[in-house]
Amino acid sequence: MQQPVFRVGEWLVTPADNQISRDGRRKTLEPRLIDMLFYFACHPDVVLSRDELIENVWKRNIVTNHVVTQSISELRKYLKDGDEQSPEYIITIPKRGYKLAAPVIWCREAEDTPLAAPQVAVIMHEPEDGDDEEDAPVYVPPRPTTSTAAKGSDRRFYQRSPFWVWLCFLAALCACVAFVGIATLSQRVPVATMPMLLNPRDIDIRIQGGNSCSNWMPQLSYVVGISELIADSLNTYSTFLVHDQTNYNYSGPSSSGKSLTIEFVNQRHYRAQQCFLSVRLVDNADSSIMLDKRYFLTKDNQRTILMDLLSNMSAVLKQPWPPQLETRLNKLLPKQGPALQQFYQAHQLLIQGDMASLTRASGLLSDLMKSSPDFLYIAAEKTLVDLLRNSYQPFDGEQLAQLQRDIQQLASVPELQDSPILQQIYTVEALGQGQVDEAHQAINKAIDVQMSWLNYVLLGKVYEMQGQNHLAADSYITAFNLRPGENTLHWINNGIFQTSVSTVVPYLNNYAKQ
Repeated sequence: MQQPVFRVGEWLVTPADNQISRDGRRKTLEPRLIDMLFYFACHPDVVLSRDELIENVWKRNIVTNHVVTQSISELRKYLKDGDEQSPEYIITIPKRGYKLAAPVIWCREAEDTPLAAPQVAVIMHEPEDGDDEEDAPVYVPPRPTTSTAAKGSDRRFYQRSPFWVWLCFLAALCACVAFVGIATLSQRVPVATMPMLLNPRDIDIRIQGGNSCSNWMPQLSYVVGISELIADSLNTYSTFLVHDQTNYNYSGPSSSGKSLTIEFVNQRHYRAQQCFLSVRLVDNADSSIMLDKRYFLTKDNQRTILMDLLSNMSAVLKQPWPPQLETRLNKLLPKQGPALQQFYQAHQLLIQGDMASLTRASGLLSDLMKSSPDFLYIAAEKTLVDLLRNSYQPFDGEQLAQLQRDIQQLASVPELQDSPILQQIYTVEALGQGQVDEAHQAINKAIDVQMSWLNYVLLGKVYEMQGQNHLAADSYITAFNLRPGENTLHWINNGIFQTSVSTVVPYLNNYAKQ
């Protein structure tokens, strides 16, 4: 149903056109901002929490509190229209939510009113002198004449009407039986002609080629790492929803409005078996190329390539990165390219999640800690890997004591206090000790600072421990939506403890059998 036109303060809001107007000026807003303003107008003088806005404005889409805060800020900017003296339309109620402070007037069409029956004016003749008023004929207003024959005809029609009603009913019934018979006997399967609808705010990331390139596996690990970083950054700090399909072998049509393809291009005429890294962002609505970059990977330029790619993505998507992302990357990423490449090799083993891969990852990270002591993130990654190894095969007393010392040391590092990996460590440790409430609190903090597939897998594990399988299923499907593929399914099945997918989230069985 089309949303009605309404006024908020001095603004006339037209939801059908996604526009607000005042004093002859019109502004076009994003549909999501119009939907939010409409929901505020439907609840005047009511404090609305972030969770309520997410549930009723974003429906089933996956968003974080940061997205709601950013949308509120943009809506306030439009309503103030650059006038600092203008009153606040949406006010913040600390610890509770937001409230619309401006008056709301709904613009409805006037209801039709029945016309009054015509009045007949009767003019009485004034008797002349000598006339007897009592003998004067009384004027009687003319009455509408009705033909007697017409009345008789109508009466005869109504007397015959049941026959025609039954005849029409039997004809309609025969037609329905005929249509049902044709549909039942026909063996043809109807083919849907409706094309797949695109979501312009969804982005797919895919990897192509590379098997014929030299040094293929380290380069693949690097690309998987930067793809995960791009997906997590956009999902956390923007209104885009990114699906990291680097582990998903699917080449069919997609509903995403944009596709980011990272391809290894073999250019033999330049150097034998040496490949370039081709990065292309395509708008699937009109097949236009939004970004087309090529990089030649060396051991020393991988950090530079990563930062340049993030900068270009920010420019073409018109999505500036917040200062906290740049600060976190500058503090946690190594300055040397080889250390970054080795880290992504170990990180890909962590993503695979099986015991053999985790053991190899722990060894690589131990060597990397010795060669790059300033790379703070390595120690946290190794502690997370060792906690997961302990969930597969319990450590002995000495190993557990060392693991506890590592966790305590990480908790004292200032640069890691706001990092999601520290909260992931706390979550896995609490789940291993049966402290479900502490694990729930830690993973919620991790999701607040980073919307990643791994965080939602851990959230599903927490819900399972609480006996809330329906919430666990939602979390697992969210994780698979963010990063579909065998790695995510393995984490859901075996991460920390075994999960029966057929019982908790049977929907994912459709992908496990592929």
